[in-house]
Amino acid sequence: MIWQQIDTHISHTTGKKFQTQDRRSVSGGCINQGYALSDGQLTYFVKLNQASQIAMFEAEMLGLQQIFNTVTIRVPQPICSGIAGDSAYIVLEWLEMGTGNSKSWQEMGRKLATMHQATNNKGFGWDMNNTIGSTPQINTWTSNWVDFYITHRLGYQFQLAKQNGGRFPLQNQLLATIPKLLANHQVSPSLVHGDLWGGNAGSTVSGEPVIFDPATYFGDREVDIAMTELFGGFPAGFYQGYQEVWPVNAGYEQRKILYNLYHILNHFNLFGGGYASQANRMIEQILC
Repeated sequence: MIWQQIDTHISHTTGKKFQTQDRRSVSGGCINQGYALSDGQLTYFVKLNQASQIAMFEAEMLGLQQIFNTVTIRVPQPICSGIAGDSAYIVLEWLEMGTGNSKSWQEMGRKLATMHQATNNKGFGWDMNNTIGSTPQINTWTSNWVDFYITHRLGYQFQLAKQNGGRFPLQNQLLATIPKLLANHQVSPSLVHGDLWGGNAGSTVSGEPVIFDPATYFGDREVDIAMTELFGGFPAGFYQGYQEVWPVNAGYEQRKILYNLYHILNHFNLFGGGYASQANRMIEQILC
């Protein structure tokens, strides 16, 4: 029954009748079940989760559409989302992924820099909260980047970490120091992916760079660049391409530790383990 409802929703949204002839399981990431649906001509990518998670898919729809509308870097075009039975679903354009090469990574850097030039007149934040992994990400509009980052990024993660038994002795000192750390850094709101690690970027079989699974908001563009360096880094061509279009500002090497602390704290809140000690080492490094 769920698949019939999804077929009907696809047909209604696209204006072209779609009836699944073939359905196969594919990776949907760490959180969701993923499927490829095909009618013999068209293929769509569908992710499923519990019906209670529909807001997560609605935020993903909005984020992908906002990036898509910039006409800069390729994302899977969102088709529709909804609830069928006890499942929430999102339907996306199907993209055949390839391995990529140095040229495609360089182009990804250029296109991401162009995407980052998309801005707004509301400040830092977004029109709705979304998720970073499965953790809520608070996007309340804030006029000042320092206040936004202290309150809605690190401060929120520290609150969750305390509930999860984390101990961060230098937490208050760090939060009090952030205004000084960012005092000479001029930030304008940029549309950011928000969760840009290697698992959320790639290339199509034709070599076109693609990003997906965003945790979109308007923030300092350097948060995206920093995260690409967190888990092994992107190929050198990516950074060369980005620098060609919009070079990062002086002081980035220090700020990237501060920005990646958000993700390490989030990993502690999601997975526990050694991420607390890694976060404490990062805090010490920032304050030294």
